[in-house]
Amino acid sequence: MPRFLGFVRMEEGPAVGTPPKALFDAMDVYIGEQAAKGHFIDGGGLFGTEDAVNYVVRKGDITRVDGPYAEAKEVVGGWSLLEYDTVEEAVAAQEEFAQLHATHWPELNMVATLRQVSDEPPTPADD
Repeated sequence: MPRFLGFVRMEEGPAVGTPPKALFDAMDVYIGEQAAKGHFIDGGGLFGTEDAVNYVVRKGDITRVDGPYAEAKEVVGGWSLLEYDTVEEAVAAQEEFAQLHATHWPELNMVATLRQVSDEPPTPADD
């Protein structure tokens, strides 16, 4: 059965505020239904970027970059690991997830992304 990673990119900071209780309540119901059907495997929200750590690799050099990131317009705010019989089912569920946010937190600007998880590692490049 195909697996998918869903994640939410959104603005960060005081201007965004805290999600309304109506969204939390709707998400509890939605995730409960998806888990009962075997589609929601795991997921959760992420803390802000103020404590985030990135290791950036550029041309063989590694640089540590600590948050917060003033230049970031959007950050990943949450994630989910999902499993559906078909891509079409996963896409429809992701649209339903996005609609919950549009309905219960309409002032939020966000992007709900769905990507299929590869079951096999990529073929390495020839040296």
